[in-house]
Amino acid sequence: MNKLLKLFLFSLALMFTQASFGAAHGKKAMRGMTLDNALSSLSFVSVKKGTGGEVHTIDKLSGSLSAGGDLLVTLNLASVNTKIAIRDERLQKHLFEIEKNPVAIVSAKVGKVSEGVSRVNGAMELNLHGVKKNVDFETIAVMSGDKLVVSSAKPIIIKASDYGLEGGIAMLQKMAKLPSIATAVPVSFVLTFSK
Repeated sequence: MNKLLKLFLFSLALMFTQASFGAAHGKKAMRGMTLDNALSSLSFVSVKKGTGGEVHTIDKLSGSLSAGGDLLVTLNLASVNTKIAIRDERLQKHLFEIEKNPVAIVSAKVGKVSEGVSRVNGAMELNLHGVKKNVDFETIAVMSGDKLVVSSAKPIIIKASDYGLEGGIAMLQKMAKLPSIATAVPVSFVLTFSK
């Protein structure tokens, strides 16, 4: 085999190796992220009698953020936690109606998040109680290595009337013998994603 042919074959092999290496590392850099439930939280505040506010949580969250910036988060509504078992059961049965609507789903196009601290704002779709509606959000995102933490910069106000939840709230009010329960609640969250 002459020197020219050897040089040509060597060059081809080198080009193939570099292309394969670059593709593999590109895939790694571009792969998506998975929500870490243990390091995430979602809370909302209910107000009774016009003055009594209490913080509740949804404890089981799952989701992902794709390499292209597509966000999907699922809230398991059976994991609602008010610190009172009977109240949890009433919320599950009469408000969320988990037999028909076991989860709420949040989806949004957030784009690519840069390393460091950034503000990410936009609109998300909330699918709750069988109703889909767009909701504006403002968040602070912190990307460090293989971790991304997204926190609400401001609470998101969710109105019962937007999702057909008024009847459930009326039922809860009647069962608890309360003069009023607020029909709009502020929701805050911290979502942690890992590669």
